[in-house]
Amino acid sequence: MEMKEEKNRLVLLNDEGQEAGEMTWSNAGEDIMIIDHTFVDPAYRGQQLAEGLVRKGVEIARRDHKEVIPLCPYAKREFEQKSEYSDVLRK
Repeated sequence: MEMKEEKNRLVLLNDEGQEAGEMTWSNAGEDIMIIDHTFVDPAYRGQQLAEGLVRKGVEIARRDHKEVIPLCPYAKREFEQKSEYSDVLRK
């Protein structure tokens, strides 16, 4: 499974190059990233792929010096469960 960064989007590609999942965000100004959508195709669920998308989103936020507002329910739950993301969580 390959993860590719696009503009305001991370995409998961299966071995055939087809989309298997995504995480999208919008920017609120220069320093805030709003994660608004996380999806993994049902055929690929149970492999921590959505977790990996959020983790990569956190890495991007750190790289770009942004705070994150996890609007998507899945991302919000990830931020609630992982204290290591607190450094980028917009309070």
